[in-house]
This record gives sequence, C-alpha cells and structure tokens, in this order.
Amino acid sequence: MIIKKMHDMGIRSEHAYTAAMASIGLSVVTWVMSLKAEPGSHADLARADRWGIFVGEWAPTFFGLGVALSQHEQSEGTLTASVHELREQRQTG
Repeated sequence: MIIKKMHDMGIRSEHAYTAAMASIGLSVVTWVMSLKAEPGSHADLARADRWGIFVGEWAPTFFGLGVALSQHEQSEGTLTASVHELREQRQTG
C-alpha cells in the first residue's frame, strides 16, 4: 500500500534510483567533510566513518524502493517510457 501511495503522489522508480545514487555520492562527501573538520586524531576518523556509513545506508533503501516502484509501474502499465523519452514527447507534441 505504501508503494501505491508513493506512486499516486508522483514518485517514480527513477526518482528512487536517483536518490540512491545521490546518497552514495553524499556519503563520500560527508565522510571527506567530516574528516577535514578537525584532521589529525583517531576520534576524527571514527566520526567521519560514522557519518559516511550513516548516509551510505540510505542507498539500499532507495534502491529497494526503486525496485518496488518499478514493479508497481509494470503491473499498472505506467512503466512504458523513460523520463527522457517522456520529456521528448512533451517537447514535440
């Protein structure tokens, strides 16, 4: 039911996959930023690792939501074109 509600709100599998990829990049960025906050001590490395892992744990959740949304879209018949193809259709038609 949650997946159907998300789909009804306009959230598509592409959005979840994009969020997953962004969280991977954000994980690296937060790790580096946290590491540079106070370089030099072991505690700083541990804090940086915790931040990187915390943000990195979002990716599997977003990928899972993307798969669930994709399956829902396939069953509903709404997974017929990519976002890029839909944009092209809107521009030409």
